[in-house]
Amino acid sequence: MRKLLSIALIVLLSACASQTTQPEVDDLTAGAGNGNGLGGSDLMGSDSGRPSYFSQLNDPNSILSQRSVFYDYDSYTVSSEYRELVLSHARFLRDNPAASVILQGNTDDRGSREYNLALGQRRADSVKNMMILSGAQDVQIESVSLGEEKPRALGHGESTWSQNRRTDILYRGE
Repeated sequence: MRKLLSIALIVLLSACASQTTQPEVDDLTAGAGNGNGLGGSDLMGSDSGRPSYFSQLNDPNSILSQRSVFYDYDSYTVSSEYRELVLSHARFLRDNPAASVILQGNTDDRGSREYNLALGQRRADSVKNMMILSGAQDVQIESVSLGEEKPRALGHGESTWSQNRRTDILYRGE
């Protein structure tokens, strides 16, 4: 059953990636986007010197403003609840080749340091693999593990631990 679900996910993600269209050369020189604000044609803001897509990433009405994928205990599987979030960031990276991210895998404080570093890496890698299957380029994504070293919440108990079992999506230059 798990193998069948994995194959179905790969086929689904491959179908999403195969629908990519390339922008016209005129669009790139004119600085006109594709209307949805996700195009990579006008990456630099006019006055700030920063890429203009940062405003999209911080728009609270956009799914791109959400930057954390949370996991069940001792798991590195991206749950269905977070798949659209990961796919949205992957599409954003695909459409903005100058953008890049660091994926930071985190764990709660249970388990040995070595185990938590390995689990954090598997969490970051699972998000990275999903993004690559959805059209992002490998060179745009770096995955690292912080293990239990960067908790979001302090204390003990499931409400605290659940906030620390995550992968954070951080855009470079932001």
